Amino acid sequence: MGMPAIKTENLVKRYSEVTAVDGVSLEIKEGEVFGLLGPNGAGKTTTISMLSTLVRPTSGTALVAGHDINREPLEVRRSIGIVFQEPSVDDLLTARENLYLHSMLYGMPRREIPAKIDRMLSLVNLSDRGDSLVKTYSGGMRRRLEIARGLIHGPKILFLDEPTLGLDPASRKAVWEHIRALKETHNTTIILTTHYMEEADSLADRIGIINRGKIIELDTPDALKKKVGQDLVFLRGSIDEAAVKALPFVKAVERANSHYEISITDSGANLQALLNAAGRIEEVEVRRVTLDDVFLKFAGREISDDAEEHAEGIFQRIAASKTVRK
Repeated sequence: MGMPAIKTENLVKRYSEVTAVDGVSLEIKEGEVFGLLGPNGAGKTTTISMLSTLVRPTSGTALVAGHDINREPLEVRRSIGIVFQEPSVDDLLTARENLYLHSMLYGMPRREIPAKIDRMLSLVNLSDRGDSLVKTYSGGMRRRLEIARGLIHGPKILFLDEPTLGLDPASRKAVWEHIRALKETHNTTIILTTHYMEEADSLADRIGIINRGKIIELDTPDALKKKVGQDLVFLRGSIDEAAVKALPFVKAVERANSHYEISITDSGANLQALLNAAGRIEEVEVRRVTLDDVFLKFAGREISDDAEEHAEGIFQRIAASKTVRK
């Protein structure tokens, strides 16, 4: 078994009296799409900032592509690409010019740059708009250009910090297709932070749920959902709670105001038996467990989908860090 793409050891970051990341230790495999989930302020962006050497940890360390983030920051940066939460391409340049500038900053041989730019534009379906000013691009096109820019120097690891933030559903799914292609054709290790549960479920091989700076759950999407139950049944009426709890396929029973939330396995086979045992029922609803349910169970609250309103990005974290150091 080879070296993990990323290995963190008790990673901690404090801003004044606030602990943004609190002792995170994990391993991310080479070629894996790793989803980092959590609400605003949970520590997602700060973790990405430390792993990409934009922010120094208060304590602990990490190996990224085999390089120590504290002792070898330049080697780490040469090994990674990053798509920021905040838009960072130059609107007054064309897509081709943006990619050329980034290539020069990474010291790529000049004779190789034009062909590499063509390949990257093709990868993100922007070949026909490569000579257009970025200010004429839609939000989804800008995001795809940023992914191309993050990849042009051939990084082993790509960090995507809220890559579909603010995009419409069609643009979001187009970006998803490009992320899948990176994994399948380039074996790129991708670390993805997102507020969108459907996005994490669709793309990630494994998910780490972070809350208040700590990883509280770490597993595949399917395994996390199975910890809650395969299906949720909502019942309203005069329910025999003891009889329901005694059923072997019932994993959990919770009462919420005027209804019961019951986690069961295989509702197709077991729903009728549940209804027979439950008593007098006025209303029934059945649905599959989602990652929202997983987070609600383990963190005690929902992941809000308000990233557009109050998301705190890498640049704010850097500013806060500099203020604290002063």
